[in-house]
Amino acid sequence: QVQLVESGGGLVEPGGSLRLSCAASGFIFRNYVMSWYRQTPEMEREWVATIGAAGRIIKYADSVQGRFAISRDNFKNIMYLQMNSLKSEDTAVYYCAINQNGRPRNWGQGTQVTVSS
Repeated sequence: QVQLVESGGGLVEPGGSLRLSCAASGFIFRNYVMSWYRQTPEMEREWVATIGAAGRIIKYADSVQGRFAISRDNFKNIMYLQMNSLKSEDTAVYYCAINQNGRPRNWGQGTQVTVSS
């Protein structure tokens, strides 16, 4: 059974950093493109970043380019999102998902990130 478990969220001041983790199980993690998304109560789900199966191909949304870094450890079956220079606009629930031809599937439960003074 496919499982994705996000963790690492919390409350941080503007300009601070957090590292999110996505622990995967129930599938061959190293064979799949993975993505991070985020969502607020009032807005639709927003794509944040994508990483190729081997971790070499990486893409970011313009809103996080230069501040966030996606990575993965295919031996531990974990994907990460390092978030630096955080802004209040980054406040959201962050989700990881398998990326199937650009479409997310098998969401995790999400982890809350709140950026506030």
